[in-house]
Amino acid sequence: MIHLKWNERETVKKVKCVHTDAKKYIVNQKLTAGSVYEVKNETEEFYFIVDNSGRVGGFYKDYFVDA
Repeated sequence: MIHLKWNERETVKKVKCVHTDAKKYIVNQKLTAGSVYEVKNETEEFYFIVDNSGRVGGFYKDYFVDA
């Protein structure tokens, strides 16, 4: 149940959002292009970050570059 304590975990790294142009999902309400976000967990396909709502959400890596 690692996901219950993601807000309290240390930051793995920081990433910068480069775009919010999603084909299938609405991400422009949770991400802002040009902003830097803290990565709490990472998989092959997703970053789990603290988004604009202050909660941890999973987003595809193609929205980000390393900060």
